[in-house]
Amino acid sequence: MPFARETAFLAELFQSIAGRSRRMIGGPDNREAAEVLARRLMSSQGEASGVALAEALLDAYAAMHTPEQRQWFETLAANYGPDDARLAEAAKAWLADPTPHAANALHDAAEPRRQELLRRLNLAPGGTAALVEMRAALLGLIPDHPDLRLVDADFAHLFSSWFNRGFLLLRRIDWSSPADVLEKIIRYEAVHEINGFEDLRRRLVPPDRRCFAFFHPRMPDDPLIFVEVALTRGTPASIAPLIDNSQPFLDAEDADTAVFYSISNTQAGLRGISFGNFLIK
Repeated sequence: MPFARETAFLAELFQSIAGRSRRMIGGPDNREAAEVLARRLMSSQGEASGVALAEALLDAYAAMHTPEQRQWFETLAANYGPDDARLAEAAKAWLADPTPHAANALHDAAEPRRQELLRRLNLAPGGTAALVEMRAALLGLIPDHPDLRLVDADFAHLFSSWFNRGFLLLRRIDWSSPADVLEKIIRYEAVHEINGFEDLRRRLVPPDRRCFAFFHPRMPDDPLIFVEVALTRGTPASIAPLIDNSQPFLDAEDADTAVFYSISNTQAGLRGISFGNFLIK
């Protein structure tokens, strides 16, 4: 099949699968639709159908209210753990012959199926950001439903790899950065509130100010964490002068100290996934 016809065929197939899957969404029980889609996604063999199912499942989740979200996470906890029979067989094999090969087989068998489901969901367009938001909702439920920590352990395990320092992009934020990124800096500042664009300009434009952020390739317009830096002569006794707009500027070449006066994590769904130390270093 010529490449152009093959591409058109795959696109048509993708839209057909996505359309059928989305017709399940928006009904009285989005959680039930998500459960059906999850079973189909886990049994899917083709990449095109897998992407379509993953996108449809994330759409179903996005339509859920908090009680449905809780039920969805409870389903993940109850139905997507390790395969008990496979795990028992692997454990028995390792006890009988504790070789590295048997240990590796035991490790694979012990992995909860939730992790593979999350990996497949990550194939959807915008899947990484959607999963970060999903974990944020999960973390909000855990105080009242501690059994869901089991599900969070799988999110945290995968995120620690997906958001490894090797995958993150360090970028300087300045006044020429895209407007939507600047708006998020204002919104996400968690230590010293930024009162609009003029206040932000004072923190970015002067020669003695710097701002750096980590981005992920799958979330290119969302700073994951950012740090604001003041270049000073000597170590200031307090932070107040650094955010006082009436203070005079200092030429960068006259500075001998970099003060990291504010660091903000922007994604609640990445709580506990540590990359702040890398940003400072």
